[in-house]
Amino acid sequence: MAIIARWMQVNGKERSGFVANGRCYPLAASESVQNLCDMGLAATLERAEQTIAEGEWVSLDQVQLLAPIKPPTIRDFVAFEEHVEGVRISVDGVAGVVPQWHEAPTFYFGNPHTVRGTGASIPIPAGCQELDFELEVAAVIGSVPGSNGENLDAATAHQHIFGYTIFNDWSARDLQRREMKVSLGPCKGKDFASTLGPWIVTADEFEHLHDEQGFLALQMQVSVNKQQIGMDLLSHMGWPFAELVAYASADSVVRPGDVLGSGTCGSGCLAELWGRNGTQSPPPLQPADTVVMSVEGIGTISNTVGARREAITRVPSSPRPRLEAARRAQG
Repeated sequence: MAIIARWMQVNGKERSGFVANGRCYPLAASESVQNLCDMGLAATLERAEQTIAEGEWVSLDQVQLLAPIKPPTIRDFVAFEEHVEGVRISVDGVAGVVPQWHEAPTFYFGNPHTVRGTGASIPIPAGCQELDFELEVAAVIGSVPGSNGENLDAATAHQHIFGYTIFNDWSARDLQRREMKVSLGPCKGKDFASTLGPWIVTADEFEHLHDEQGFLALQMQVSVNKQQIGMDLLSHMGWPFAELVAYASADSVVRPGDVLGSGTCGSGCLAELWGRNGTQSPPPLQPADTVVMSVEGIGTISNTVGARREAITRVPSSPRPRLEAARRAQG
């Protein structure tokens, strides 16, 4: 097992490497976590043993942890039925789960450029009055000898899982609600921020914990200002991670460093509770609120909400003469 991290040192330099016994053991300055994903799990475990044995280290309490990887892509699934039931009422005003949810796992592509680490402040995007968090676990993809990451079966997809990290998919619910009326969202309701961290725990650490179907019964919990909001088991997903990775690769490809989120667990966000309670209770996040997420076997991430950006970002469409003429003719 290896714990893989990125961090900022007191001298302002970013380094990547391994964490063990409260110490951070850096890779060479030219190496990154992406290099480890490219190497694959077995080679990374050997590199971890070698790097830690060499002895150069800095204390964990003297660095600022960053997001453990700069992912080339982020796919975020909706794999928890309980979450879908509750949040659909809040966002769409409709109860229940659509039949299509059961037919195949669904995901959207997130923004890899706005990923933050534990301890970072999360500003509220312009126009948002309903900021929310989403408690998830993400699988990070690594290379597998002889596999190009395309059209994987579940067994091979499982081998591509390099490690796991906690994923907070921050959401501007009011922006998301408007955008998804166009049947193409979410966009600005999601792409302003996500958190990964505190590090990546390599997949071998969890291998003995999989049940016969491949699920992991890891405890997940989230609190706001030290008040617990939600708790669930990762094994309540509708599909194990291997099936999510395989589906992502169908007629496509997964590459080392790609991040695949589980989707929000049951009671893992405010919008689900709003839908079930019929009111915005607990209330939307406000500046200075602190959100803490913990997942068994991985660790804890914490972020504090920053100020709201004051700006008007909606841009109304311009009337087009041809369409206006067509409308008048029809009228």
